[in-house]
Amino acid sequence: MASSKLQALWNHPAGPKTIHFWAPTFKWGISIANVADFSKPPEKLSYPQQIAVTCTGIIWSRYSTVITPKNWNLFSVNIAMAGTGLYQLSRKIKHDYFPDAEPAVANE
Repeated sequence: MASSKLQALWNHPAGPKTIHFWAPTFKWGISIANVADFSKPPEKLSYPQQIAVTCTGIIWSRYSTVITPKNWNLFSVNIAMAGTGLYQLSRKIKHDYFPDAEPAVANE
């Protein structure tokens, strides 16, 4: 049974023998890099970069659901890109426009 599922994955139109598998797989690097930047200070984040990551994630998530065959790898990586981009944008906006919302550091 497991070999038949592996065979089906291998022969899928968006399987490992196609660019439709490898492009989204390598695109995960962008989302992983964005997650690594969660510890970066918000003043070092870039609006243009995070807007591009967010918009790319949203647009391509939609596209991946209307193409044939559906590419769930492409869908999931773009949902991750949109999510991490939105989170980074919210951090940047809070820092730039709502500086009082940050918690005060207690003096000891």
